[in-house]
Amino acid sequence: MSELTSVEEKSKVEEEPLTVPAYGYELLREILIPDLLGRDTPDLLYWAGKRIARMFPLENIEDARSFFVKAGWGTLEIVKQTKNEIEYTITSPLIEKRLKEKGKCSFQLEAGYLAQQHEHTKKVIAEAFEDPKRRNKKIMITVRWDSQDPV
Repeated sequence: MSELTSVEEKSKVEEEPLTVPAYGYELLREILIPDLLGRDTPDLLYWAGKRIARMFPLENIEDARSFFVKAGWGTLEIVKQTKNEIEYTITSPLIEKRLKEKGKCSFQLEAGYLAQQHEHTKKVIAEAFEDPKRRNKKIMITVRWDSQDPV
């Protein structure tokens, strides 16, 4: 989306409770995007996730849970939190299917989104790392930040 996208158009996107078949979602995410982006797909998806977070900034990080559900990314749960790190799990039937059927699938879009939302809410540089747990059928994402490194 360009910088010219109006707030009105953004809120319109948020309001529409339409559903998309998983097949269509997977065609785009697992076939078309990697075909277009090639081996740079994970890196570009990370930055795309950051861009989405900038377009839809949260007032507090707890709102990320509802954004994940609304975006169809799964159920986001906090597993562990320390002073400079937070671990999340993401689960859904679609994630289970992706982990089971795909040899290599990326969750960098979600990682980038969480990193940027933490930057926005904490006002410090943050990075996120994904760790698929195939046996447990979930994705772990760890977000880390340095309180001494402001944005």
